[in-house]
Order: sequence, then C-alpha cells, then structure tokens
Amino acid sequence: MMQTKVFFALGTLFVLALFVYPSNARAGIAGYPVVLVNGFQPSQLTQCPDTAQQRNDGYAYWSAFWDQHANARLDWSSCSRVETGIAQELWPQLRNISVSGLCQNGCVFVTHSTGDLVTRYLLANQAHWLTVAGLQPIKVIAVLDFGGAGGGDSLASLAIQVANNNAWYLDPIKAAIKAWLGYDIYGSRHLGVLNDLTPGMARSIATVPSMIPHLRFVGGGYEYLGVTKPFLPGRDDSVVALQSSCGAAQFGSYDSCVSWETMGGKQTGTSAPSALWYNYYPVLMGDDTNHSGLIGKQTGVRLAPVDNRFVIGQLGVDFSTASRVDKPWWAFWSSGTTYVYVPGSESRSMSQTVYNTLNH
Repeated sequence: MMQTKVFFALGTLFVLALFVYPSNARAGIAGYPVVLVNGFQPSQLTQCPDTAQQRNDGYAYWSAFWDQHANARLDWSSCSRVETGIAQELWPQLRNISVSGLCQNGCVFVTHSTGDLVTRYLLANQAHWLTVAGLQPIKVIAVLDFGGAGGGDSLASLAIQVANNNAWYLDPIKAAIKAWLGYDIYGSRHLGVLNDLTPGMARSIATVPSMIPHLRFVGGGYEYLGVTKPFLPGRDDSVVALQSSCGAAQFGSYDSCVSWETMGGKQTGTSAPSALWYNYYPVLMGDDTNHSGLIGKQTGVRLAPVDNRFVIGQLGVDFSTASRVDKPWWAFWSSGTTYVYVPGSESRSMSQTVYNTLNH
C-alpha cells in the first residue's frame, strides 16, 4: 500500500513538472523567453472568435516557424479595437505571464504586422495595469517586429472605404482588398482593428517614446499577384509599406529604411525616412521578402543588413556581412557598384536567419 502511495505521489509530481516545465521550456533567444504577438487575421472579422478559437488561430498563425521557439503567446481577436476589446483580451494573459515569473529576468517579444501596434499599446500600459493589480510588471528586453504595421496601413483605409461604398469606379480597389482579405468586405459591419490600422489612427496610439528597443525586419516582396502594391506608398511587402515597417516617424513614400542603401543592399543614395521613432532600429531588409514570408518559410532572398553589431542585454545583434562589386567587363572606367549582404541568407527564411544570429 505504501509503495502504491509512493508511486502515486511520484506520478503526481511528474505531471506537475510537465505542467510547470512545458515542452518549450528551453525555447527562447539568447536565454530570454520569447512571447509572440500575432498580426491581423481577416477571417476573424467574419465571425468573432471565442477564447478557444483565438488560441487555435494563434497557434496556426505562428506554426511555420516561431511557435517552436516561443514560451508564450498573447492571442487577440481582429474583430476588436485596440484600446477596448483587445486590451481586455490581453489582460488575463498578461496576468498569467506575470504570476508565472516567465519574464522575471526579461523576455523578448516577437510581433508580426498589426502585432506591432498592439504590442506598442500593451507595453505603454502593462506596468500600470499590473502594478494596480499588485503584480510585477513584465520585463521586456527587446521587441522584434516583422513587417510592423504600427505606423498604419493604407490598405485598412481602403478596406473601410469599400466596405461602405460599392460604386463601380472602386472596382480596382475592391479587387485588391478582396485579394488581401480573402473575401468581399462590402456591407461588413465588423471592421474591428481595421479602424485602428488606418495610418492616422495607428499613429495616434501609444505615441510616448519607449525605452524598449524595437528591432525592425522589413520586406519588399510580392504577394497576392501584386494587386495590392499600387495602393501602398513607396516600397512595401504587399501589405505594409516601409513608412510603417521601417518605423518612420512620419508617413511618407520611401524606397528603403536608410538613405545610403537600397533594400537589395546596393550602396547608393535612395529615398528613406528622415527620422525614425525613438529606439527603433531597422536591422534587416529583404528586397523580395513578402509579408507572410517574413515569419514563414520563404527562402531565396539575399538579405541586406542595416543597423548591426550592437548588444541589448545578452542579445547580440551581430549578423555576418559580406560585399561584392558588380562591374561590367567593358566599363573599365567605372569603380563598379557595391552590394552588402548577409552571406548564406538566401538559403534560409528571414525568421530563421534572425533566430540563428540572435540565439548564438
């Protein structure tokens, strides 16, 4: 009987250990646990998900790469507004992270698309929310923003326009929005976070400078057969333009995150933001990386480094770099054109390249 009790007790402890130390307990980056914050999910506008569906959608959103390297997710619904419904959805999840002590020594947040805007609002308020509740605020070392839409998205403005106007002269816009969302939005009453994603609104949410560094990873590739590109200013990843993904302080039409280098790594002058938001650092640009490819499995893109070789806590941003000079054989008078790139990056996805480097 005693032996049975001992085995039962050991079994109970084992189950508790599995609960306290889940299979991804060793996941993370450079020793810091990773917390994921998803982006806009169009299907959630057609039917607002319950908590269980939000969890399922959150897992599916990150399943291509990041979920296996994460310790927690903050799931939110696209049919809600940032400062009301989304904040309420995130509160119990934040409370659980605080109580668990997961980020006691610091966490790294990884966001995609509208997750950038949601996280900016969240980090501007979480210390107050948790302190009032008698809990420890979450310590965040850095935020990795892939295709960040915190500066707003012109497609959101157009989606709202065609949701309320079915005029024939808007057919090109309607086709682009349908390609992006996957359905015809005309007549939809649930526009949720699209209202916050318009550039004017997005740039008015949580604008106080943050002490938390935001590392930006930017694409310029084609998706949806390119039908969305004519409606976005400057270069874009088919969903988010550089005015947002680079972290530009002002809305504008830009061809690169920096004025001395193109998205393909060519060392030459180009149009770029004159200023970025405080503590925002464009780190990598992928000339042909599209919006979903930033966190997905897209390969074949030679990435161009921008801000590089600096340290945040134990997080070392140190991408290997190489350069090549292209010069036509007949142009003997020319010094050629120099390109700077991350060697070997074309054989990996952008997320894989980022993870391998930051987790060394």
